[in-house]
Amino acid sequence: MAERPPGLVIAAPASGSGKTTVTLGLLRAFRAAGVAVQPFKNGPDYIDPAFHARASGRASYNLDPWAMDEGLLATLAAEAQGADLVIAEGAMGLYDGTLTRGVAGHGTSAELARRFGWPVVLVIDVSGQAQSAAAVAHGFASHPDAPPLAGVILNRVAGARHAAMIRPEMDRLGIATLGALPRRPDLTLPERHLGLVQAGEQADLEARIDAIGRFVAGHVDLDALRAAARPGAPGTAGNWPAPPAQRIAIARDAAFSFAYPHLLEGWRRAGAEILPFSPLADEAPDEGADLVWLPGGYPELHAGRIAGATRFLAGLRAHARTGPIHGECGGYMVLGETLIDKDGTAHAMAGLLGLVTSFESRRLHLGYRRAELLAPMPGHAPGTRLRGHEFHYSTILSQPDAALARVTDANGADVAETGSRRGPVTGSFFHLIAEDPR
Repeated sequence: MAERPPGLVIAAPASGSGKTTVTLGLLRAFRAAGVAVQPFKNGPDYIDPAFHARASGRASYNLDPWAMDEGLLATLAAEAQGADLVIAEGAMGLYDGTLTRGVAGHGTSAELARRFGWPVVLVIDVSGQAQSAAAVAHGFASHPDAPPLAGVILNRVAGARHAAMIRPEMDRLGIATLGALPRRPDLTLPERHLGLVQAGEQADLEARIDAIGRFVAGHVDLDALRAAARPGAPGTAGNWPAPPAQRIAIARDAAFSFAYPHLLEGWRRAGAEILPFSPLADEAPDEGADLVWLPGGYPELHAGRIAGATRFLAGLRAHARTGPIHGECGGYMVLGETLIDKDGTAHAMAGLLGLVTSFESRRLHLGYRRAELLAPMPGHAPGTRLRGHEFHYSTILSQPDAALARVTDANGADVAETGSRRGPVTGSFFHLIAEDPR
């Protein structure tokens, strides 16, 4: 087997510290320097991998120790073969994860770093502090579950004097300072309620990533950072996810884009034919498809256009007379009767399920989900146990159909959002990540 490339995990003490900006900057800076970089994302994020791919030129995959077994983790990590360097972006804070262990861990970035032997680069927002930033880094490095710490990148530094107050204390505590990024609010990426505005919606994204790459290259010691990287532990590869059908019509546009890359790639590698179509362009699913799949996304931002997409809705209804349809989160809402937007306007949806959802009074639903199917779902028989993730702000006003699954959170507590089914049409608020191997 060829030697695996060395890697690093870009982590932080907390969300909002700037690790996504740093990750994108490093990916683009190394790429511009002729270094082939393989990106990964820790945890259940379906937005960041698209930015990673644009910045690096290579597909990015989620590595999720809570939902994935060792075989799938090893299979996905093997996609780094042929790259010169791995950069994996962490999630939340370095040690943040579930209270109850999942398939291969609690889902923390620290676990991921230890599992693959990739040292951590800690991005610290030093706004409002100086020497205390070194105490933060020292605490993270001396935690009993600490992976190796390559060093820190100071973010949102007020100026040279500010950096000069922090660096000596880092040196005294034996922590390498790999870079210091000045405050640059103009380089932040636009956000909305579920995270970054999607990569495909930003016309100037290439210019933005180029600017971030130049900024990071100018303030981070790329040579020292690359020298700190270490090869990943190989592990025994498992199987890619099996496709739920042979010919799969999948909605793909600004309203339907939340699909995990490893699922789609697994389907392709098994020989399934992926047939994308755009509901926002009023395209109907391919008439020859065996399955129609509506991913999550932002249907609430486009509810009027979807309600008026007559060819799309007629095509869905026609397919439901002969074959299965499945919707995840946003796609599930579109399969329902009505979607009420944040202004209180009701929009008629496909009516293939009785679901009525509302964004008028927003309520966050967030977390890992375990599901035991009570009925068949495309590609999965009744009784199959699945692992996934739920993230939305909609409220169910009516769900008259039979439940699709018994759903619990990461700790085993029952979740009210069970999904629903009517004939060959199924839907759930959780996004499938993998089958539960246990």
